Amino acid sequence: MIKRFWASSTLLLLFPLAACAHYEPKPLLVDAGAAPSLQAPLTDILSRDATTIDRPYLKPVALDLSAPLDPNGIAILAVIANPDLKAQRARAGVGDAQVFAAGLLPDPTFSFGVDHILSGPDPLDNIAGALGFSLNALRTQKVQRAQAVAEARQVRLDLAWAEWQTACNARLQAVRVLSLEQALANAATSADASEALLGRYLKAAGRGDISPDQVQSSRIAALDAQSNFRSAQTGLAAARSELHRLLGLPPDYALRLAPVPMPAGVPGTDRLFALALANRSDLDALRAGYDAQEAAVRRAILDQFPNLDLTINGARDTGGNKLLGPSIGFTLPLWNRNRGGIAVAEATREALHQEYDARLFQTRADIAAAVSGLAIARQQYEILHAGMPAIENFAKASRRAAQRGDLALATAEVAEQSLRDRQLLLLQSQQAIAEQTIALELLVGAPQESWTL
Repeated sequence: MIKRFWASSTLLLLFPLAACAHYEPKPLLVDAGAAPSLQAPLTDILSRDATTIDRPYLKPVALDLSAPLDPNGIAILAVIANPDLKAQRARAGVGDAQVFAAGLLPDPTFSFGVDHILSGPDPLDNIAGALGFSLNALRTQKVQRAQAVAEARQVRLDLAWAEWQTACNARLQAVRVLSLEQALANAATSADASEALLGRYLKAAGRGDISPDQVQSSRIAALDAQSNFRSAQTGLAAARSELHRLLGLPPDYALRLAPVPMPAGVPGTDRLFALALANRSDLDALRAGYDAQEAAVRRAILDQFPNLDLTINGARDTGGNKLLGPSIGFTLPLWNRNRGGIAVAEATREALHQEYDARLFQTRADIAAAVSGLAIARQQYEILHAGMPAIENFAKASRRAAQRGDLALATAEVAEQSLRDRQLLLLQSQQAIAEQTIALELLVGAPQESWTL
């Protein structure tokens, strides 16, 4: 009899082992410099992924990194190759695994024991075994799975929001790079012209032809021009570095950007806020998180009831009597009754509710501020653009007069510098409009092409 029990017990222990998962180590690379994230992305893989990418705000295309990238290509490259997004996608798999785990029933428990008779009249050993089941897990499994599904959906929506943010930030950095490249060329021309003018003034001052005040003004202008040139250099380097980081490219990767057209006008705040409510995945993620917490509250309520355990006991006593019967164990809900867990779950639900309301309020306020700022930027641009023809004509006329000898060369150069200053202001105004439009797209959660005026 004992042998049969031992054989049965051994089989019960070995049977589940046949389906056990195997451990396979996956160490990090010893040579960190050879990590894939530090290498340039493979063009073939990028092009293949770009043609199959499925995002509502992207148009699938075959990426060619040797050609200038337009805003859509920049956004696709950011979504595919950004290292932070890759890590976040891998982490999203944890949520799927938790959904799988929440759908599994707990394993039953089994115990077996033998009491050998050392002395006494009975000839047999006492043998006892028990097979137990936790009924509490059956009671909470449905709500536990609902919570896990909602949490996994929240993770996916957070990932979608992170992808959208990264795509918009990459496009914004690309606009900044293009604008700073033009600003740098403008600043270089101004710095050269200012240095040349300062040199002539210094020579004239040495001959006593001009006053020290004129030299001082020229010196300050040359210093300002050099300062603007260095600022443009620094800003351009920082923008390029940030763009390469967002696109998952090495710092020295040669990237060409296509010109970005002037953005069109935008609808009013109410229309954009309605679009944001329909499109922003971070708001959907907050709603999914709230659903998960609702499930957590229901689970906490269920946990206030006694935990039930059902056990099937089998035994053979020393007299040869064979016994079989169930037993039920449960906790007595006297002092705890999971009141603490319920209080924590309800307080967390209220906090999530307030956070969602706060995000809605912040979204509307941000959209209103962006629309207002964009309107001001467009107004400033129109004023600057309207005054450009007169300044251009004046600079050209001054140059022609200086070439004829009717006007001092310095006066013509001052007129041309005024034109460059106005061109720089116009360029900065265009950059502000482009960046604020992208920022508004980020707030709305959808590209401008999907807005309807």
